[in-house]
Amino acid sequence: MTRLHLPDELDLTSEQSVVISEVIAGRRGKVPAPMIAWLCNPELARRAQSLGELLRFETSLSPTLSELAILVCGRHWTSHHEWTAHKKIALAAGVNPKIIDDIAAGQQPLFEIRAEEIVYQVSASLLSTGKIPDALYQKGLGALGEKGMVELVGILGYYSLVALTLNAFEIGLPENFAPELASPDHP
Repeated sequence: MTRLHLPDELDLTSEQSVVISEVIAGRRGKVPAPMIAWLCNPELARRAQSLGELLRFETSLSPTLSELAILVCGRHWTSHHEWTAHKKIALAAGVNPKIIDDIAAGQQPLFEIRAEEIVYQVSASLLSTGKIPDALYQKGLGALGEKGMVELVGILGYYSLVALTLNAFEIGLPENFAPELASPDHP
């Protein structure tokens, strides 16, 4: 059950109202779920959602690659709401449904597109070990370039913040529970 809710309009502080107006006027057009928690500190909400907007819509990575990284992150943190929201976006962006199913099951997908495979490998490595081995880093540079690698790491860091926020405050639950993520290893 969600621990925090978006305050009613009459209960918002003036700072919260301004931040909500800014985000609704932006590319998202709505308040993103983790912002419900971040609004406890309106400046955190402003800065975090602004970073998220940049990383979601304004990187050199294609939507397919960005969404693939977000799904790896959502699976890593077993963030049901993040997974549910970005699974739909990933499918719309063209991520192969079998790849999505494999990620949900915690299995290494088979990739036909090299850049997708490298994004998966870099994401999985960084999230599971906190590092990227030299050989994999070089593959990442070759496929994504330096800017793309920096953006990929930014996406993983930002969506880790999102996942942890959603998980800590159980935002979007139970309505966005993703049964494909539930297992003995990942409740």
